[in-house]
Amino acid sequence: MRLPWLVLICLLFPFAALAQLGTITGVVTSADSKKPIAGASVFLSNSSVGTASRENGGFTLANVRPGQYTLVVSILGYKDYDKTVLVGPEPIKVDVEMTPKPLELREVVISSPADWKKNYDEFRKNFIGIDENAKYCEVQNPHILNLTYNQTKQILHADADQFLVIENLALGYRVKFLVRDFNVDHINNIVSSDGDRVFEELPGSESQKKKWHEKREEVYYGSSMHFFRSVIAQTLTKEGFQVYTLKRYPNPERLKEEDIKRGIKVAQQMQRRDSFNYYVDMENNVPRWVHESLVKPALTESDIASHYNNDGLFTLHFDDYLYIVYTKKRDETDYKDIYRPLDMPNYEISVFTPINGFPIFDKNGIVVGNGGLTEGTWAKSRLSDLLPVDYVPDQK
Repeated sequence: MRLPWLVLICLLFPFAALAQLGTITGVVTSADSKKPIAGASVFLSNSSVGTASRENGGFTLANVRPGQYTLVVSILGYKDYDKTVLVGPEPIKVDVEMTPKPLELREVVISSPADWKKNYDEFRKNFIGIDENAKYCEVQNPHILNLTYNQTKQILHADADQFLVIENLALGYRVKFLVRDFNVDHINNIVSSDGDRVFEELPGSESQKKKWHEKREEVYYGSSMHFFRSVIAQTLTKEGFQVYTLKRYPNPERLKEEDIKRGIKVAQQMQRRDSFNYYVDMENNVPRWVHESLVKPALTESDIASHYNNDGLFTLHFDDYLYIVYTKKRDETDYKDIYRPLDMPNYEISVFTPINGFPIFDKNGIVVGNGGLTEGTWAKSRLSDLLPVDYVPDQK
C-alpha cells in the first residue's frame, strides 16, 4: 500500500475543508515613505476572494478555502506584489510593502486600426475561447491591451498595465485579469499565459443565478480541477475518470513544425502552388505521432500521485504521457493528433505532458508548481469556461 496517508485525508477532506476556512489579514504600505496605501486591489489569484485596502492600508480576506494561493496586491504607480501563501485553519498575517514603479518608456509600435482589430480578434479567440460560453463574454476595456505580432516567429503577444475586465454572462462572473505575458505561438501551436485574475459574482435575478449555477456545474465536471480533486479524494473511477499511460513516438515522415510553417509562408510569397500544397498536406494529413497505444490496465490514484510535502501539496508522477478519459461526457471534436482506440466511445479525452518536472497541485485541484501541456478537451478550455479555484460544486 503506497499511500496509506491519502485514504484518511481524502475521506475527511470535503468536510474538513469546509469546516476550517482560513483568514488573511495585513497592511499595505509604501516601501519608501512607509505610509499606508488605500484602494489597492488585494486578492488571491484565480479565486473569488478579493478586497481593497482601507484608508489605513489594512485588509482582510475571510472565509478562504484551504490550499496554496498567490496573494497579489496591485495599484497604479507601484510594482505588483505577490507572495505564495498556504491557507489553513490558522490565521495568516502579511505586511505588504509596495515598491514604486519607475516610468517605463514603451516601444512605440505603429499599426493600422485594421491590424489592431486582426490582432485583437486573434487574442480574443485564444484568450477567451470560441465555444458557446465565449459568445456571452464581453470585454469591457479592450483598448488597454498592448498587441504585437512577430511575422518572423509567427507569435502574437499581449500584455496590459492594468486590469483587463471581462464579464462572463454565461457563468455569472466578472473576471479582472492582470495580463502580464500572453503569447500565441502559431508554429508550435502553443498558447501560454502569465498573469493573475480575480473573480467577482455578477448581480442577477434568482432565475439568472440558477442558470449560472447549472452552467458552472456543467463546466466543472470533467475539468482538470475536477480531475485533480478526484485524485486527492481517490474517487477517479466513481467520478467517471479512466487514466492510462499513452505510448507514442514522433512520425519520422513529418517535418518539424517550424519547417512546415516556414514552407507554407515561403510558398505563398513565391506563389509556388505545388510547394504550397505539399506543405499544407504535410500539416493536415501527416500525423505527428506513430505507434500509439494505451498501456493497460488503467492507472490508480496511487500509481500517479503522491504527497509532495507536509504543506498539503501533491505531485503527479508517470511515464511518457498521461491519457485521461472522462466517461460522463461526449466530445464530438475530431482531434487529428489525439489517439483514440477504435473500441472507445467518443468520451472526452485529454493528454497531459509535464514541463520542467512533474506538476505539483494543492487541495483545490490547482497546479501550483511546474505545469504541463494539455491536448484534447482540456486544451480547448479558455477563460469562457474558467471557474475560480475555490469553487465548490454540488455534492453528487
